[in-house]
Amino acid sequence: MTADVGQRRTAGNLPADVTSFVGRRQATAEVRHVLSTARLVTLTGVGGVGKSRLALHVGRTVRRRFPDGVWLVELAALGDPALVEQTIAAALGLRDHSRRDPVSVLTSFLADKRLLLILDNCEHVLDGCGRLVARLLKAAPELSVLATSREPLGVPGEHRWPVPPLSLPSSEAEAPAPPCDALTLFADRAATAAPGFVLNEDNAPEVARLCRQLDGLPLAIELAAVRLRALPVEELLSLLEDRFALLKGGTPAALPRHHTLRTTVDWSFELCSGPERLLWARCSVFAGDFDLDAAEQVCAGPGLAHDEVFEAVTGLIDKSVLVREERATGVRYRILETIRQYGRERLAETGDTAGLRLRHRDYYLHLAEQADADASGPRQPEWAERLRVERANLFAALDHCLTVPGQERSGLRLSAALWFYWVACGFVRDGRYWLDRALVSSPEPSRDRARALWINGWIAGLQGDYQISQALLEEGRDLALALGDDTALTYASQHLGWARMAAGDPQALPLLDHVLARHWASAGWSAPAVIIYPIQIFAAGMAGDTGRAMDLLDECRNICASLGERWALSWALNAVGIVWLTAGNLRQAAVHLGECLRVKRDVTDQLGYPFGVDLLSWVAAAEGDWTRAAVLQGAADKMWEPIGRPLFGFDLLLDQRQSWRTRTREALGESAHQDALQRGARMTPEQAIACALGE
Repeated sequence: MTADVGQRRTAGNLPADVTSFVGRRQATAEVRHVLSTARLVTLTGVGGVGKSRLALHVGRTVRRRFPDGVWLVELAALGDPALVEQTIAAALGLRDHSRRDPVSVLTSFLADKRLLLILDNCEHVLDGCGRLVARLLKAAPELSVLATSREPLGVPGEHRWPVPPLSLPSSEAEAPAPPCDALTLFADRAATAAPGFVLNEDNAPEVARLCRQLDGLPLAIELAAVRLRALPVEELLSLLEDRFALLKGGTPAALPRHHTLRTTVDWSFELCSGPERLLWARCSVFAGDFDLDAAEQVCAGPGLAHDEVFEAVTGLIDKSVLVREERATGVRYRILETIRQYGRERLAETGDTAGLRLRHRDYYLHLAEQADADASGPRQPEWAERLRVERANLFAALDHCLTVPGQERSGLRLSAALWFYWVACGFVRDGRYWLDRALVSSPEPSRDRARALWINGWIAGLQGDYQISQALLEEGRDLALALGDDTALTYASQHLGWARMAAGDPQALPLLDHVLARHWASAGWSAPAVIIYPIQIFAAGMAGDTGRAMDLLDECRNICASLGERWALSWALNAVGIVWLTAGNLRQAAVHLGECLRVKRDVTDQLGYPFGVDLLSWVAAAEGDWTRAAVLQGAADKMWEPIGRPLFGFDLLLDQRQSWRTRTREALGESAHQDALQRGARMTPEQAIACALGE
C-alpha cells in the first residue's frame, strides 16, 4: 500500500494550530493515559465543548508513540456514508487502483502499522464508522483510534471519555483564584480581539460571571470574547444575562448546555451585520473549506453584493465564525461544524437552500470543466493540487447531482470532467464509484453518457478489469456511433484497442492505427488523446520495431511540447523504456526510464511510480547489480499492492518480470534475496524512487 510522498515523510497530517491551545492540562493527561491502555477512545460531548481541539492537541502530544504517524480524518463534510472508507484512505494518502473493496485496502495498509487515526465528527455517519473501526482494530493490532462524536460509536472495547466544559471559578467567589481554564481562554481571545485587554482584579469578577453564564463552553466563550472590540466586559455581560433570563422565563434554573451554546450563537448571529449574516448562512453549503472566489460566486446575491463578500468574510473571521488558513493553493476559509450547522438552519429558514446548493454545484462543475480543459498543459501540477484540496466540495456537488431529481445529466458531466483527478492524480477507485453511480442514474442515450462510458472503461482497464473495461467501451462505442459523436468514438476505440491488446487480440493493432489517424485528423490534441502514443509505442516494441517506437516518441515529444504537457509524455517514456529493455539495450532503457520516473515524480503520478521502479529493477538485474535489483523488486511489490496485478496485468510484461526475478533470486540465494526484498518493502515511495534513480 502506498501513501503520498510528502505525507509519509512527515508521518502524519495534523494541521498547525491557528490559535493557541489554552488549558485542558488534566484532560490532556487523562486522554493520553486512556490511549495507552485502550485502542479506541471516543471523546463525546455537546457541540462547542472542544472535542476536536482536544483530540488534535492530544494527537500532537503523543506523536512519538506512533512511528507511522498521527492522521486526522475529517468526516464533518461527508455527505455519503458509503465514502467513509475512501475518506480515510485519502487522508492517509493512499492511492488505491485495485478492484478490492475499500475495507480490504485499509486493513492491508494498516495491518503492520503503529498508527493513530483521529476520526473527527463521527455522529452523522455513526453506524458506518463503528462497523469500520471494529474491522480495522481487529485486522491491525498496532492501530489506535481517537474519535470525536456527540455519542459513542458502540464498538466493543470502546472507552468513552466525556469532554467536560472548561474549568470555572466558584460561583461564590468574587474573583477567581487561582485562574481557571475558562478565564484563561477568554483572556487569550479577548487580548487578540481587543489588544491591550488584560484580565485583572477589576474585571475578573465580571469575566468570571460571564464564563459561568456560558457554562465554560469554549466556542461560546470565544464568540463572546471577540465582542470586546465593540463592547466593554460589563455591557457584554449585561446583554448576555438579559438574554439568558428571557430564555429561562425568569426562573433561576440553569439551561442545558446545548441551549447555552445555541443562545450564544443566536446572539453572535444577531450582532453580525446584514451581509455577514447572509454570508454565514450561505457559506454553510460548502463541504470542508473554500476560497474567496468560491464564496463570491456561490454566496453573492440579494442582500450581499459581489464586492461585499470579502468585507463580510473579514468580519466573520474577526468574530471567530470563519477560520482563515494558508494552503499551497492560497488562502482558504473554514467554518466550524457547529457554526456550519447553525448556518444551515438559518439558510433553511430563508427557503434558499435548494438554490444555494445548485449554485454550489454549478461552481464546482465549472471548476471541474476548467480543469478538464486546462489539464493538458503546463498547469498539471497546479490542477492536481487544486482538485485534491477541493475533494470534499467536488464530492458534495456530485452527490447533489445524483440525489436531486433532474440533475442526473450534470452528474455525468461532472464525473467525466474529473478524469484528470481520477486517473492522473491517483483516485481511480473514487472515479469508478462516481462514474458507476452516474451511469446508473442517467441511462438515457446522450453525449455525456458516451463520454462517461469511455472514461469509466479506461479506468477499469487501468485496474486490470479488462472484461468490464471492454463491455463499457463497446457500449460507449456503439452509443457514439448512434449519436454521431466522433470524439467519443475515437476515445472508446482507443481504450478498446488497449484492452484487446492486453487480451492478445490480433485485431487490436489495426484498430489502434485507425485511432491514431483519427487523432491526427481531428482539430487538436489533449492529454487523453496523447495517451495513444504510449499504447502505439508499446505495440511497436512488442513487434520488435524499435525504429518506429522512437519515431513515435519524437512525434509525442513534439505534441507535448506544443501543449506544455508532461503527464502523458511520461507514459510514452515508460513505453520506450520497455521497448529498449525488450531489445536488450540497457543504456537506452535506463535513460528513458529515468527520465520517465523524474517526470512522474514532478507531476505526482502515483499510478506510474511502481511501473518505473519495477522496470528499473530489470535494468539493475541485467547489469548484474543483483542486490539493488532485489531491493527495487521489494519496493515495487509494496507499491503494486493497491493496484492489483503488477504492470496492469499485462501478460507479456509479467512473463519478463518473472524471468528477471527468478534470475535475481538464483544469483543472490534465497536468504539474501528475501532480505533485500524486505529492505525494499520498508521503503517509502520517495526512497524507492530515489533508489531507482541512483540518487
